[in-house]
Amino acid sequence: MAGRVIRQERAVQTRATLLRAAAEVFAESGYAGSNVSAIAERAGLTLGALYFHFRNKGHLAREIVLSQPDLVVPPHPSTGLQHAVDVTLTWAYQLLDNPVLLAGARLVMEQEQFVEPSENSHQQWTRVISSDLHEAKRRRELRAGVDVDALARLVVNACTGAQMHSHLETRRRDLPDRVEEMWQCLLPAVAVPSAVKSLQFGASRAKSA
Repeated sequence: MAGRVIRQERAVQTRATLLRAAAEVFAESGYAGSNVSAIAERAGLTLGALYFHFRNKGHLAREIVLSQPDLVVPPHPSTGLQHAVDVTLTWAYQLLDNPVLLAGARLVMEQEQFVEPSENSHQQWTRVISSDLHEAKRRRELRAGVDVDALARLVVNACTGAQMHSHLETRRRDLPDRVEEMWQCLLPAVAVPSAVKSLQFGASRAKSA
């Protein structure tokens, strides 16, 4: 029994090592410019070990893309509109040095090669933000007539665009500022004044102490 547990733990660790190595390689070279040999070498493992856990390069990339929302957990509890703000700001700060999120940002324009349209990162993040905005609507934080699903798509589109422009202009150093700026421009048009007034921004909302 003890031996089986040790083997399972080793397998979990090996899988995590391969995913991190793949994320680093994808972040540097993109999907088309990466190969399994480079990933195995970065991980310090054999190709056999890689193929034991992952069928191919696409399987690795797909798992990295699908894991993105689970990695972004705001450090402070919140609901509704505040949670939508916190999720996007936490993502913006973590993207600065998280290799898996960086890989997701690099893979965003190539993901049709390894995920179905219904699974792509845009759809994933839209569902996350839509859930928060539906809760905001139930809490009467949004103005009457706001199309919640359309607003969720707009937020995700804006964050994606902010990430791309920030990468080109500042290597993403100003991404958190751009995300906060997006909300400051958008909120007066979609949220009731009392909700806007109560929202909190800044690094303290998105970074652990």
